[in-house]
Amino acid sequence: MKTRIALAQINVTVGDFAGNVAKIVAAARAAHDDGAKLLVAPELALSGYPPEDLLLRPAFYAASAAALADLAEQLKPFAGLHVIVGHPHRDDTNGHGNANRPIERGLPPVDTYNAASLIVDGKVAGTYVKQELPNTEVFDEKRYFAANPTPFVFTLDGVKYGVVICEDAWHASAAQLAKAAGAQVLVIPNGSPYHLNKEAVRVDILRARIAETGLAVIYVNMVGAQDELVFDGGSFVLDAKGAVAAKMPQFVEGHAIVEFDGATPIEGEIAPEAPLEAQVYAALVMGVRDYIGKNGFPGAIIGLSGGVDSALVLAVACDALGADRVRAVMMPSRYTADISTTDAADMARRVGVRYDEIAIAPMFDAFRGSLAKEFEGRAEDATEENIQARIRGTLLMALSNKFGSIVLTTGNKSEMAVGYCTLYGDMAGGFAVIKDIAKTLVYRLCRYRNAATAFDTRDIIPERILTRAPSAELRENQTDQDSLPPYDVLDEIMRLYMEEDKSLGEIVAAGFAADDVKRVTRLIKVNEYKRRQAPIGIRVTHRAFGRDWRYPITSRYNEPIE
Repeated sequence: MKTRIALAQINVTVGDFAGNVAKIVAAARAAHDDGAKLLVAPELALSGYPPEDLLLRPAFYAASAAALADLAEQLKPFAGLHVIVGHPHRDDTNGHGNANRPIERGLPPVDTYNAASLIVDGKVAGTYVKQELPNTEVFDEKRYFAANPTPFVFTLDGVKYGVVICEDAWHASAAQLAKAAGAQVLVIPNGSPYHLNKEAVRVDILRARIAETGLAVIYVNMVGAQDELVFDGGSFVLDAKGAVAAKMPQFVEGHAIVEFDGATPIEGEIAPEAPLEAQVYAALVMGVRDYIGKNGFPGAIIGLSGGVDSALVLAVACDALGADRVRAVMMPSRYTADISTTDAADMARRVGVRYDEIAIAPMFDAFRGSLAKEFEGRAEDATEENIQARIRGTLLMALSNKFGSIVLTTGNKSEMAVGYCTLYGDMAGGFAVIKDIAKTLVYRLCRYRNAATAFDTRDIIPERILTRAPSAELRENQTDQDSLPPYDVLDEIMRLYMEEDKSLGEIVAAGFAADDVKRVTRLIKVNEYKRRQAPIGIRVTHRAFGRDWRYPITSRYNEPIE
């Protein structure tokens, strides 16, 4: 018997129960109209993911339960449609009597779960509880949830479907328990955030589960951004041999219909895999659009320098919001090259944003005059450079306060790693768009955007911005390489040390000079205090500075090269 199944790749918002219910109902309506018998929504679709410490509030679980009941009621008109929806769940029926207990000694309430319920004809027909709770990288689920190794299997059109949630699929036991309970197909709601090459990793993991169980897989991932995390969708179906039977595009909200003949999927639409640069650029666009949109900012302000980093941020912001919601401000000093001002104005014209110039020389002179007595007898150094950066930060934040638009900072991961940035200066702002983008990748993304046929406008970043030596322009004839190793060297040392946890000896063995390795890793260590004060930013690697990098600021440990 053939059965049509709908994959609801939706963009939900944490805590917006009414809005999320509306999205699920809209997906159910479309699925029902398409003749689907089963609709699968993502992990915690009802509440949004991840709710973090909202999960320590008993009222949050009460709101979730009310939203689940409301959803079931609104699904009544879609007779016969089975809907799987993820939600936080508190079980008050097991006799423990402590479901309302607040967090104690670092342990979650024992009766709170990451769950998925099956709704049929206006009623909750059953609930599955996640068995494997991730506690690595950006995940912290053992802080909030208990686990329960009980399988959940339901029957539709004579086929038995076993539900497992996200991390469950990264381990063998949950899928094997589902099969032992009679499952013929695995259904996997997900809240799987994007990072480089994550799409291929997911498929490989699921093929391992298929090899162990012989079961086809329906994998539904959410799409959209939540603070620094971006969820890329890319939902897919694999047959019992591990072949891709259907795949949805990344970074696009929508639903897809996949037809099954019994427990065997019939090949449907398979979205092509996008190049890495296209994926990362789409993640940045989605991250900006959702952070600004979901938090209600009217637009964005960017300090445009004529350099490559601010050029990329401006391009992303315009593609995310539209040029009419983006404002660029050039703040030249006596050290700003004429070509920087020319290139900044040129790019602003190409993308069509409002562009203003505010010279900072008078303010810089005022600061120097005020501090002249205090600084008497001391040579100029990074102090004066940082004053200029902080003047610019103050101006941008003043514009933000007056007009309500958020300041998007323009520092990249390479700069954040080694502290080539100024506290309360170029680090001042509300959202760090390229915080997890290494400098070498910045150039690749700019080249991609200039050539991408996916956009109506191309060549929006002037070529000279991409070919001239990068400079902070805070003193005469300054370039980044005066203070740093070449970016191709810096970026690879940073990647090996920070993202791959390689030892200093292993990095030297990979071909890097010991002095460069010691220098870069020392800078990463001593600049942790700056990064702790930076705005949050979009995560695109499997280890970004932020929630999955937790190094002490105060530390005397110095790793030797062995």
